[in-house]
Amino acid sequence: MNFVSPIRDKKQIEIMKIYLKSKSKRDYLMFVLGINSALRISDILGLHVNDVWQNNKPREFIKVREQKTGKLKRFPITKNLSKALHEYMKEYNPSAQSYLFFSKKGYNKPLSRQQASSIISKTANYIGIKEPINTHSMRKTWGYWAYKNGVSIALIMEALNHSSISNTKKYLGITQQDLDNVYLNLNL
Repeated sequence: MNFVSPIRDKKQIEIMKIYLKSKSKRDYLMFVLGINSALRISDILGLHVNDVWQNNKPREFIKVREQKTGKLKRFPITKNLSKALHEYMKEYNPSAQSYLFFSKKGYNKPLSRQQASSIISKTANYIGIKEPINTHSMRKTWGYWAYKNGVSIALIMEALNHSSISNTKKYLGITQQDLDNVYLNLNL
């Protein structure tokens, strides 16, 4: 697997959202869910509508058993994710048993990992992101921005279900500029 980067510029995240939303509410929701959940793409694509939506509104939490680790993960639906879910449901109105991220073959087939990756990487390329970006970048973006917002690496490690802090540190894509800024901002 090739190395991919998190999206380190919030303006680029917003431009990706705008572009994806203009093309497809499904693809927009996939991106918003990806950057707000720290889930792997295989877990995202396995979601059904009833995993996120109940009684004409978003659930409070999403619960998923991760395919890779077998661990149960639970996380709250954020305001941005809730808004994206409302827009998605208004446009598509799928049944509760449908895949949330359906393929062009219908609601009973999930979008493939390759298609999802193509959507994200082509969008990143189109808006001018130079680093390698694909669906795994959504998960890395969550970790990177959690770290930049002061969340401890131990909590990020737990959310990502990593087995070591050293893996999490590498995963976050901390740059030399990030380290330089620590020195400059401390300035004791």
